[in-house]
Amino acid sequence: MAIIQWRNEYRTGHPAVDHEHEQLIGEINSVYQNMRDGPPEDETLRGLGEIYAHISAHFALEEVAMRKQRYDDYEPHKEDHENLLDQIRDIMDAYEAGVFANQRDAFGANLEAWFTRHFGTMDARLHKIIGDDH
Repeated sequence: MAIIQWRNEYRTGHPAVDHEHEQLIGEINSVYQNMRDGPPEDETLRGLGEIYAHISAHFALEEVAMRKQRYDDYEPHKEDHENLLDQIRDIMDAYEAGVFANQRDAFGANLEAWFTRHFGTMDARLHKIIGDDH
């Protein structure tokens, strides 16, 4: 079962950005499923690390485009990116420390809420204003 379903409201109007967002959601859903099905812990931790790396790279490109265009909402948008990365790191740390009892649900709930809000508001506004520079 997927924790995040791709929705039309997530669309930015830029096919490359939408494709990248859909891929990130697919990776998150895959790791969420693996957490439930219980593959080897190192595989789940590797998956979390890959999500972190891909999201971090995506955010970096988005932030370069925002700075280049002197995007007026840069600081709050960047702060929202940093909050999500902090949440993922916290989940990875808890998982690695073996304190993972309720982290799967937290992982899913936090990411689903974040993506719904961020894609539908911040990214939609960003890509209407600066276009598809990344």
